[in-house]
Amino acid sequence: MTRTLRQIAVPAAAMLIFLLLWELLVWANSWPNFVMASPSDLPPAYARYWELFLIGGWQTLWRTMLGLALAVIFGVVLGMIMGFSRLAREALYPLLVGFNAVPKATVVPIVALLFIGQHDLNTVLMAFMISFFPIAVSISIGLSTLEPEYRDILRSLGASNTTIFWKIALPKTLPEFFGALKVSVTLAFIGTNLMEIVSPHGKGLGALFDSGRTNADYPLMFAVLIALAVLGIALFYVVVFLERIFAGWAERAPG
Repeated sequence: MTRTLRQIAVPAAAMLIFLLLWELLVWANSWPNFVMASPSDLPPAYARYWELFLIGGWQTLWRTMLGLALAVIFGVVLGMIMGFSRLAREALYPLLVGFNAVPKATVVPIVALLFIGQHDLNTVLMAFMISFFPIAVSISIGLSTLEPEYRDILRSLGASNTTIFWKIALPKTLPEFFGALKVSVTLAFIGTNLMEIVSPHGKGLGALFDSGRTNADYPLMFAVLIALAVLGIALFYVVVFLERIFAGWAERAPG
């Protein structure tokens, strides 16, 4: 089996086994679908609401991607500031840790009230707020642990901090950056869906999930969860693809 085929077949087989075990669990416990919907309950929900899934899926995806893009930009800039300045690092780290420790579900109503009726802005902002922290920390750690000899040599040649970042620090931090980005992808989806569910003007898959909850349509709720998982997996593998392009040199072959 070739490596590419294995990389496709193994995750697909794992997903099939998961769905089979889920189906067997529901069957063995004789749970009705208002307690635990089984995989076999989901295709009718997709067939009935396929148009809403397409529209809601796109709304959730673009807001998540925009929030993630902003998180990457802000996280890289903030990470550079903390990585190059010990004073900034000591000042900002406690604030970032404290902010990250606050449950984001408690922040959602505050954001929704600050920008009433601006659902797109609220959702993108929530996705951004929940996902920038790992990126900023990974860049900061990568820069702060950069060998001082490299910095001294480049600075003696007149290089600025920005040049040092692009020529030396960025390649060094790429593996950590992509590792953090994989985490941020899932966090961004969490932020998006928190806002979509809680906001009275919610749209997207989160709003569709809330509609299923309101109408006691449990197969629809579980169908939304699976759709969110599929979107998250797809975006995760986009990051994996980019990682292989820009940081493939850091991958170690298994022994």
